[in-house]
Amino acid sequence: MSLTVIYTIATLSIIGTSSAIILYFVAQKFKVFEDPRIDEVEQALPAANCGGCGFAGCRAFAEACVKADNLSDLNCPVGGNETMANVAKLLGLEALQKAPRTAYIRCNGTCDHRPKTSNFDGATTCAIAASVYSGETDCQWGCDGYGDCYNVCEFGAIELRANLGVPLILDDMCGMRKMC
Repeated sequence: MSLTVIYTIATLSIIGTSSAIILYFVAQKFKVFEDPRIDEVEQALPAANCGGCGFAGCRAFAEACVKADNLSDLNCPVGGNETMANVAKLLGLEALQKAPRTAYIRCNGTCDHRPKTSNFDGATTCAIAASVYSGETDCQWGCDGYGDCYNVCEFGAIELRANLGVPLILDDMCGMRKMC
């Protein structure tokens, strides 16, 4: 082997080793420590990742619970009072008992109470119809009737009732099933 090849291998080895050492110390300096209780709280949650609590998912909700001084403003609507009691027990806090939240339809529901004032001639999803304009009725908060809620409900708590123009919310099923 020529001397140039040996110097090249030695130089690259020294550069690689010194870079690895520098990267190790930089990684140690900027290491992010995560509270292990976040994983415990996340395990206690129903793992629906529905966003009903106001957070992006169960992990974000668990982080908020761990960082909170009390749980009075935090609630998992899917897990309900039982889940929040388990979370509070893990964190050594008290959970307030809250009435279950269920979905409801505004504008008195049926087409009789909210007659159509226009016809939407586009993609048949509530999200698009609502973003283009307030919907086909005078009630901007009312049901558009395209079934987006039915499609995203993982609990089987919504039945479509095309004859009435609104879905039926099954309160007993709403958020009662635990997700795997």
